[in-house]
Amino acid sequence: MGVVTDRFKVKTKGFSDVVDITPRVAKAISGSGLAAGIALVFVSGSTAGITTIEFESGAVSDLQRALEQLAPQDRDYAHNARWGDGNGFSHVRAALTGAGFSVPFAEGRLLLGAWQQIVLMDHDNRSREREVVVQIVGE
Repeated sequence: MGVVTDRFKVKTKGFSDVVDITPRVAKAISGSGLAAGIALVFVSGSTAGITTIEFESGAVSDLQRALEQLAPQDRDYAHNARWGDGNGFSHVRAALTGAGFSVPFAEGRLLLGAWQQIVLMDHDNRSREREVVVQIVGE
């Protein structure tokens, strides 16, 4: 049994920007030297999330629209009143998305569905450079 930790940076546009990070996660797994196990994909920060979706424009747009309905940008947020940074909606969206996603792998390859990708969603109200941590546990 072994544990390998990899990190990479992703530049985003904010406002629930969705970036396909599947190739970067696959690269971390193939470079780990582990054949089978579980990879935890985690984004540091309280205004971004990791999830899975079919990474195509229609599904991405649907997800962004759903998040806008659940946590609209133009609503009053107590966070904004306290900090004045205008990104209360991004904290709520990140909490709904979740900061991490676990995925199994075997024979050094991700065990995702045919149309399933791992994505980073940056919900903040500005562009950012996010750090993604991939912690791989396996043998």
